[in-house]
Amino acid sequence: MKSVFRLLACLALCFAIAALGALATTPKIPGWYTGLTKPAFTPPNYLFPIVWNILYAMMAVSLWRLWQSPRGDLRNRAVTLFLLQLAVNLAWSWIFFGAESIRGGLVAILALDLLVAWTIFAAWRVDRIAAALLLPYLLWIGYATALNAEIVRLNA
Repeated sequence: MKSVFRLLACLALCFAIAALGALATTPKIPGWYTGLTKPAFTPPNYLFPIVWNILYAMMAVSLWRLWQSPRGDLRNRAVTLFLLQLAVNLAWSWIFFGAESIRGGLVAILALDLLVAWTIFAAWRVDRIAAALLLPYLLWIGYATALNAEIVRLNA
């Protein structure tokens, strides 16, 4: 029962972050974001929530697996890094969309790239499946970083 509670808590946390990010993002899409010049490799808007929901679910399972691992410094480091990258993930939405700062968003997402890679490295030492569950997330934010950088270039 403890394991089920932990899984539900991880799902609740990750999807709460998603919901808080959506508060900054959703109102800005039809006006401000639509008005930006975007590169040809920009996906359609409907794709973002589909991909992000899958990624947040995978992130939640990753965190749950880390939480289920034996206590110790390695687990604590991996969980701490996970929570830190989750906070930066949320911050990006509020910087890029909420503050309409494409340059600030680029700085935030570059930090997120590094933190997620560091989280994967730390998680690998605790639970390789937990680490592997974060790899699609790293790929997606890498793509998002390229998109953010190109938006900065095109709208300078």
